[in-house]
Amino acid sequence: MEKEEHLFERLARERNITVEEMRAVISARIEKGWNNPDLEKRAQWRKIPCAGDIPTPDEWLRYVVEKLKIIEKRD
Repeated sequence: MEKEEHLFERLARERNITVEEMRAVISARIEKGWNNPDLEKRAQWRKIPCAGDIPTPDEWLRYVVEKLKIIEKRD
């Protein structure tokens, strides 16, 4: 049985970068959203549960997957 590919692995492969580079890209996007000058957008990012000061890529992914599950249940 083939090992299931993690989303970050797939995204990295599609962009021809390493997983570490992909995580850095995602982290930068999280940080940008977390510090967005638009208070409404910033509030959306700050709904992501995190253990530290800012969500990690894995925390972001968990949050997005859970949100998608909720949306799917509604449909």
